[in-house]
Amino acid sequence: MRKLAVIAMTSLLASSALAATPREVTIIDGAVTLHGTMLLPDGEAKVPGVVIVAGSGATDRDGNSRLGNQTLHNDSLKLLAEQLAARGIASLRFDKRAIGASHVANLDEASLRFATYVTDAAKWTTLLAADPRVGRVVLIGHSEGALVATMAAEAVPVAGVVTIAGAGEPAAAVLRRQFHSGALPAPLVAPAEATLDSLVAGKPVAAPPPELLALFRPSVQPYLMSWLPLDPAKELAKLKVLVLIVQGSTDLQIGEGDARALAAAKPDAKLVIIPGMNHVLKTAPADRAANVATYHDPNLPLAPGLVDAIAGFVEGTK
Repeated sequence: MRKLAVIAMTSLLASSALAATPREVTIIDGAVTLHGTMLLPDGEAKVPGVVIVAGSGATDRDGNSRLGNQTLHNDSLKLLAEQLAARGIASLRFDKRAIGASHVANLDEASLRFATYVTDAAKWTTLLAADPRVGRVVLIGHSEGALVATMAAEAVPVAGVVTIAGAGEPAAAVLRRQFHSGALPAPLVAPAEATLDSLVAGKPVAAPPPELLALFRPSVQPYLMSWLPLDPAKELAKLKVLVLIVQGSTDLQIGEGDARALAAAKPDAKLVIIPGMNHVLKTAPADRAANVATYHDPNLPLAPGLVDAIAGFVEGTK
């Protein structure tokens, strides 16, 4: 009997988590069609909504990335959207321009700028806000998406902003930290820093080392030069809306110092440190190999406390 009760409760919880209907949505921008997923809790009542902005590189709406020939499949943002839906919060997450279903044939990568992604995020926010079931919208940005969400919130009306694993200083400083933390083989650190220094100075590098082409290929350098000067703390300080800053304690890419720098720039923001949470929002040890292994496991749940922190914040907005 006890076993049957547990099974029944598990089924009930599963049904609750699935009490939302996904809907494919698009934005047409000239010859480009951007694709996203709106997840709206079932029913007729008005609900708050969130727009979830993914992080850097080839990261799709679900939080999965491509790094060269490797796919980092963890479903972090998909899990976040589903669990927020179970709390009665609508969401819209989207494939960034040129990524996933938003693939652009014959894309001129050199034409992309950081402002391109900010404008796209603002358009998605307007789309979600126009749904008659959505009463207010909060922007949620993960990693590089935290800065995108922050700047989009300067352009469109929102009830609040949530940064998750957002950098607290300009990208060049963050990249340098990552270069020295084991993200690059030791012989590549010096040439990576030299290339970065040139881009920060606004000078393209015609022939970066072949081993660094994934990061510094010439076609992506205009984008990098538009991003590197931006200061996330200064941008966050401009906001007049409620802000939640979320950071994991075992994040190998962004540290607690970043979160505290953001909080210092926005003293009325709420800061939440999630114990044991890494960059892909899963529970992970500080050990690099074991931590990175979670980037490939979509079956791992989100770190405890993350959804409660975000849902509580969204529910408290007006």
